Amino acid sequence: MNNAYFYYPEPKNETVLNYAPNSAERAALKEAIAQLKIKQIDIPMYIGAEKVFTNHKIQIHPPHETSHVLGCFNMGEEQHVHDAIKAALAARSQWAALSWEHRAGIFMRAAELLATKYRFKMNAATMLGQSKNAFQAEIDAACELIDFLRFNVHFLSKIYQEQPISPVGFNNRMEYRPLEGFVLAVTPFNFTAIGANLACAPAMCGNVIVWKPSDAQIYSAQVFMEIMQEAGLPDGVINVIYTDGPKTGEICFAHPDFSGIHFTGSTGVFQQMWNAIGTNIHKYKTYPRIVGETGGKDFVLAHKSALPDAVTANLIRGAFEYQGQKCSAASRAYLPSNLAPEILASLVAQTKDLKMGVVDDFTNFVNAVINERSFDKIAAYLDRAIQSKEAEIIVGGNYNKEKGWFIEPTVILTTNPFYETMCEELFGPVLTIYVYPENDFEAILHTVDTTSAYALTGAIFSQDRYALEMATNKLVNSAGNFYINDKPTGAVVGQQPFGGARASGTNDKAGSMLNMLRWLSPRTIKETFVPVTNYQYPFHQAD
Repeated sequence: MNNAYFYYPEPKNETVLNYAPNSAERAALKEAIAQLKIKQIDIPMYIGAEKVFTNHKIQIHPPHETSHVLGCFNMGEEQHVHDAIKAALAARSQWAALSWEHRAGIFMRAAELLATKYRFKMNAATMLGQSKNAFQAEIDAACELIDFLRFNVHFLSKIYQEQPISPVGFNNRMEYRPLEGFVLAVTPFNFTAIGANLACAPAMCGNVIVWKPSDAQIYSAQVFMEIMQEAGLPDGVINVIYTDGPKTGEICFAHPDFSGIHFTGSTGVFQQMWNAIGTNIHKYKTYPRIVGETGGKDFVLAHKSALPDAVTANLIRGAFEYQGQKCSAASRAYLPSNLAPEILASLVAQTKDLKMGVVDDFTNFVNAVINERSFDKIAAYLDRAIQSKEAEIIVGGNYNKEKGWFIEPTVILTTNPFYETMCEELFGPVLTIYVYPENDFEAILHTVDTTSAYALTGAIFSQDRYALEMATNKLVNSAGNFYINDKPTGAVVGQQPFGGARASGTNDKAGSMLNMLRWLSPRTIKETFVPVTNYQYPFHQAD
């Protein structure tokens, strides 16, 4: 029976626990880490009602402790992609028909389970599998993911309530259907919350999902699937596969029931996906939704009126938290000549104080980068900077892979505003700085705007309101998330909907109603209570 309107009010953002010494949450998290480390798990794929194990086992090692084995995941083959699509489509009609309040209840229950029973296990899995410190895991795997689940229910509730006007004699109504087919979610290693949300946002709208998480995030994705199953998610709604990326895309993009891609990853991969979808466009039942967030080369610009201590603190947090492995990380900075000596001296001194090591030691500020491929890429940039006449490493620059993929927080000072590390995304703990003449603010705005193909996040530091307005206007297309006197990282669901344009993606704003609308297909229904019985209009009558 469906005879009531169900509305879910706007939630409050989940409170961030601080894990201070002697706190209950600190003890609980350390215990969760210890429990995960003493056992090895065998992680299956989830296809329909089956947990699928294969003979191809891939070991999982903490990036900061590569000699330790957390377990393994079961690598799939092409047939598993076909099986996942089949299972999703088999579940589609019943899931799409499920009453909204019961669909919403699953995700609300998952949020509650994560906030309580699973909080420390999820954080511990993220810390171990993705090498995050306690705070970075808390704001991601716990708080942001809880917020995504709760706020998206609220946003979707508001969308469902939006209805057209109905004049006397008619009833107009709008229904919001899921897309006709399945949605492919391809998710990155760096945020547990993003991985889960890219699958859950479309599923919440009644869609069925084939989810391919990054190999480096499978350890925490497994915990999320444990939560979703306990929350009552029906079999086949979210199918999780660990298969070859290009082959997965090839199979999904050639399927007539492919209806959308929810993606976070590299620009190159996303462009290849878009090209494949365009090539196959004649095969589909409906035009697919293409939603992607694809990285950034994010800037911090200081005006001559900026507060030096604020610039320094936010550069350190923005550039080095989670080893710079955020698509929003501060990776290029522009300092005015009048403030540069003070800021650089303080930045060098404070960066030297940053502790680096394993996640078990909560005093460490930075941990390891995600894998050897990333390590080698970043190390090559540092080697070239050492040899370059246009660059100088003023702090950091060392790296070591004996026990884990450790790269020191590094600051490069360049005389060329278009030096390679000012332009190219490194995804590591490397900040490059260019010093500009303090009175050339308007000129440097043009440089900031034209240096990179990306346009994800950026920040301006100034105490001059005229300068702030000029920067806001001149950099209008340079960042989808723009920060004034704050670091360019740390977007909060419901507060700063996240996403950028240009090479940074489709700017569909995760954490807002805009993203939810992408996974719905509206249908307008008009009912006439007393239909006309004569085709003629009054003006047809003779005088």
